Amino acid sequence: MKPVSPLNVATTLLLGTAVATHLCLAQTVAAAGTSVTVDTEKQKINARELISGLDHPWSIAFISAGDWLVTERSGSLRRVIDGRLLPQPIGGLPAIAATGQGGLLDVALHPDFANNQRVYLSYVGKDTRGYGTEVLYGTLDGNSLTDVQVIFKALPKTGGGRHFGSRLAFDQNNMLFISLGDRGSKKTAQRLDQHHGSIIRLHADGSIPTTNPFVNDAAARPEIYSIGHRNVQGLAYDNKTNTLWAHEHGPQGGDELNQVLAGQNYGWPTITYGVNYGSGTRIGIGSSQPGMLQPVTYWDPSIAPSGLAIVSSDKYPHWQSNLLVGALKYQLIARLELQDKSVSHEERLLAGELGRIRDVRQGPDGFIYLLTDSDNGKVYRLE
Repeated sequence: MKPVSPLNVATTLLLGTAVATHLCLAQTVAAAGTSVTVDTEKQKINARELISGLDHPWSIAFISAGDWLVTERSGSLRRVIDGRLLPQPIGGLPAIAATGQGGLLDVALHPDFANNQRVYLSYVGKDTRGYGTEVLYGTLDGNSLTDVQVIFKALPKTGGGRHFGSRLAFDQNNMLFISLGDRGSKKTAQRLDQHHGSIIRLHADGSIPTTNPFVNDAAARPEIYSIGHRNVQGLAYDNKTNTLWAHEHGPQGGDELNQVLAGQNYGWPTITYGVNYGSGTRIGIGSSQPGMLQPVTYWDPSIAPSGLAIVSSDKYPHWQSNLLVGALKYQLIARLELQDKSVSHEERLLAGELGRIRDVRQGPDGFIYLLTDSDNGKVYRLE
């Protein structure tokens, strides 16, 4: 694992003011109705509004360039066909608990969707013990999901409405990764006997891979792939480099980008670059500990990251293999250049122009799509 990027070690205290100054000097922003044009460091882009009227959209998946699925946190799965938001939500979903930060969260298509029409959803479920992240799949049949199967439930369910995660990603072997949060209970992220604060790996049918790192540990949940995470809301698999990338919300400061490796411990809450909200007091023992991995990079002050895309499209010739990270707090996109799986440069785009960025995805047409988190949530395309 590479050490923390020198970009952050050297400049973390200056980012808040330096980036704001950089944005003012280096970008020319011209808003015109439903679009925003930006001169970035390497190419000009136009963020064009395509869809509005969504209720806190959380994720988007592309059946084709003109057929999309969009989740709304309040519990509806919406379909967009040829630029039109269909008025009726997709049917067949189970009861979804829209509580606090939770509700209907991520959507992903099976890698062989063209043949099996299988859609995966992560969401918050409720029982007599409380709330927890769950994952299902179903077959998309017209405007409904059929043959719905719940394949994962984060246990134990608990009270409260914080830190559910949750993103979904498939690797080149059709393994499904599920990111979870610590549910607001810090120490549980260091436990193997429950799912909180972990990343999960399953076969696409929900069965547990025999190669999972803790599958032979009787005291561990066999679905767990890595632990020590606070609240992962960005997850993407790079097939080119066989790398699983994840970013997570820190406390006050210390948002992290990690390369996720099997069986590894990412430290929360024993180590972190953040501090407690309000008091500013230290969390855990500091920022390092033997046996716990360092982030590839971190953000302090926090940007509240959500959504993650790996650029591979020729629509953005100067951004090849860059990571694009959405940010809720500063309402921006962080573009990260990588060298040997370390962050060598960061550029911040569209700060304060579109709203809180909840998701970032590359579509089948090669364009990057953004979702904004509000009660009039929108879909933008970077052209």
